[in-house]
Amino acid sequence: MSFADVLTRDAAAIEARLMRALEGRADQPVVHAMRYALRGGKRLRGFLVMEGARMHGLTDTQAISAAAAVEALHAYSLVHDDMPCMDDDDLRRGQPTVHVKWDEATAVLAGDALQTLAFELLADPALGSGDVRIALVAGLARASGAEGMVLGQALDIAAETSAVPLTLEQITELQAGKTGALIRWSAEAGAVLAGADTAPLAGYATALGLAFQIWDDVLDVEGDVAKTGKRLQKDAEAGKATFVSLLGLDAAKTRAGALIAEAEGHLAPYGARAANLIACARFVISREN
Repeated sequence: MSFADVLTRDAAAIEARLMRALEGRADQPVVHAMRYALRGGKRLRGFLVMEGARMHGLTDTQAISAAAAVEALHAYSLVHDDMPCMDDDDLRRGQPTVHVKWDEATAVLAGDALQTLAFELLADPALGSGDVRIALVAGLARASGAEGMVLGQALDIAAETSAVPLTLEQITELQAGKTGALIRWSAEAGAVLAGADTAPLAGYATALGLAFQIWDDVLDVEGDVAKTGKRLQKDAEAGKATFVSLLGLDAAKTRAGALIAEAEGHLAPYGARAANLIACARFVISREN
């Protein structure tokens, strides 16, 4: 199967697992909002979990709950980031954001519930021993909390009100938390599930996560809203420093390409087994959304 076919197949399997997890929940707006927030998207983080597990000889059944967990966590972050007190967006994946479709209180609660759903999914015995599940839980908590994604978002908010624009080093640190931490957890999860060395996948994911954010900055400048499904050129309108504003558009693209080459280099120990992860890396800097 091609990378595109595998990504599509995994996305469907992850969404089905997420919808099963919500079966039997109360017929309430907050649950409807959770389902709404979980639908769509590339499922790139979930794919990284699934493919990393397959590279280590595990079955999809052994990895699906971890893949669904990171997608639930990611969905929570998007719901909250879109709110007026954060990035104030009214469009996500081509649809009204949760607080627009419902209200702010429902969006807060739906995001909270999606976060807790992520850790509920990581308790699934199919993922392995208690030690394995604890390692996954602890890693995702660090990646998503005040050492990772939340820290990155906090730094981003602080930068919006700062009189001094961020430097390239500061933006790199910010994005390592805001975007990179969840990508790294996702890439390492397969090795954690298998009890294998996570170092090669950690190196791959660190480079991949930075390239992913640089390309997001590129798309914010020259993307098509019909393809990205979200409002563009927000950073320029807000006067925020980005990889593009600091490096220039062409240099930012060159830097992203170099990072992808670096990411591929970390996969050398896996040989041909890493073909889909290499294709994923190349996809990151060719995508249009």
